[in-house]
Amino acid sequence: MDANVKVLILCGGMGTRLREETEYKPKPLVEIGGMPILWHIMKHYSHEGFKDFVLALGYKGGMIKEYFLNFEWMSNDFTLNLRPRTERVVCSAHNLEDWTITFAETGLKTPTGGRVFKAAKYLRQDEYFLATYGDGISNVKLKSLLEFHLSHKKIATLTGVHPSSPFGIIEDENGVVRSFKEKPRLAGRINGGFFVFNRGIFDYLDDNAVLEEEPLRRLAAANQLAVYPHEDFWACMDTFKDVERLNTMWDRGEHPWKIWPD
Repeated sequence: MDANVKVLILCGGMGTRLREETEYKPKPLVEIGGMPILWHIMKHYSHEGFKDFVLALGYKGGMIKEYFLNFEWMSNDFTLNLRPRTERVVCSAHNLEDWTITFAETGLKTPTGGRVFKAAKYLRQDEYFLATYGDGISNVKLKSLLEFHLSHKKIATLTGVHPSSPFGIIEDENGVVRSFKEKPRLAGRINGGFFVFNRGIFDYLDDNAVLEEEPLRRLAAANQLAVYPHEDFWACMDTFKDVERLNTMWDRGEHPWKIWPD
């Protein structure tokens, strides 16, 4: 198993259900605890040894480029001599991440599968690669996910997660309420992202493909789609309420996706 396998992160969506934030910035730059959710995702992968990233950009992708181009200055204290503007002394408060990042422009309105397809020139030379969305966090064990994929010998593996109900559940007996369960986890699984793809995935994609629709259905019909069961934490930052909830968790020190040390 090669720990240097590339990681594709889909960063191009317009985030229309998160308009309070995405009117001014791309969704992957919406912050949790003062850092973009994209940074949290990349920290997760890099902690497990996966440090070679391809970011599939679209909506406001230039802001993501600018964020990383200025990462050293934005992450540290520094001294600047204003007159020549050439003498900059970084007073490191944070170590820079040991990441290699390829920024791939994949179109403003390209769907998810189309973004994977358009990033193929950075991925196709490898036998397999990891992939995920730019708005989901988890503590999925990525090396175990990759081992699972390799052992099942399928073109694609997705991570199956248990979503939480958006509503509280009433437990009753003979018409009398006994208790409430506040937004319990549901028994069924959904696609939580955190994929592994063999390069054969490109045979199922084109510029207009929606990954979650026809490509995954065709893979399933061809017996080429595995599901890696994840029983622990997973969350998607889809709405402003999700942003508030994740930031509240962070402020309370309740952040199960933070598997890396301080």
